[in-house]
Amino acid sequence: MELERIVAVDWSGRVDVAGQRRHIWAGVWTASGSGGRVTLEAGRTREELVEWLTALSRETPRMVVSIDCCFSFPAWFLAEHNCATVFEFWQKVAAGQGERWLARECEEVARDVRFWGAPHKRPEEFCGEKLHRMLRLTDVENKVTPKLAGEDAARAAKVRGITPKSPFQIGGSGSVGTGSLRAMPFLLRMREAGFRVWPFEAASLHGAKPQPLLVEMYTRLLTGAVKKSNAEARVAYLAAKKKADPLYAGLGRAVLAKARASEDAFDALVSCMEMVRWREEFPRLRATKDETLRLEGITWRPGMR
Repeated sequence: MELERIVAVDWSGRVDVAGQRRHIWAGVWTASGSGGRVTLEAGRTREELVEWLTALSRETPRMVVSIDCCFSFPAWFLAEHNCATVFEFWQKVAAGQGERWLARECEEVARDVRFWGAPHKRPEEFCGEKLHRMLRLTDVENKVTPKLAGEDAARAAKVRGITPKSPFQIGGSGSVGTGSLRAMPFLLRMREAGFRVWPFEAASLHGAKPQPLLVEMYTRLLTGAVKKSNAEARVAYLAAKKKADPLYAGLGRAVLAKARASEDAFDALVSCMEMVRWREEFPRLRATKDETLRLEGITWRPGMR
């Protein structure tokens, strides 16, 4: 049987409720007849979003959810914290360690200086030829081109002007660490609610008792080169897609208006549409056998197995 629903979540690590409601967006495709219906959802906190996704999964268990955050850290960091699986690491984060790492200053214990971002600079441990230590294998693969990877580390740190982001970066433009650490307790909750998590577990979307699937995504891989923060660029991108791409042809005016007006909504919509385009791949996703990737995870992109 085919997928019943696809949800792409543009996540946020914001502390304030208003910020979460404003910045967390979900692009939702629901199977309908020979096609599907697409909506864009916002207005929920992280807590409310996960409760909503869990309820949707009970209604349509043949469902795939992607979340725009890192599901793990470099394998050496998990080993340092005696975590044999990513799920043990999530439990440690959920038990309060995540917020301690996010604290700009810690009173109980010394701040872990490897977590950086304004006002703290990137530590020497992650600079120069040691830059790769702050990245997972999947980060290097998706964000550093093979050509640059063969050159010096400083040049390898930029791809088309975009610096590869590390889960250790918790402050500054484009920081991914804050949202990732604040996502992990919810990822754990979703797994406990019945979601399988790729690549740590294989997809189980078919059969008599299908289970919803959760994958990590990186929106830039799915949107391609576009200045998403620029409203005119979003308008032009969507207009071109609407004209040339059959997948976008049936999108309603309200959905397109939301995506034009918000970078977060834009990311959620485009990511959802690309997942719909490649939806036949999700049921075939297998658990990785690679020991490092079993700890670090893999960012989903078209063509993965």
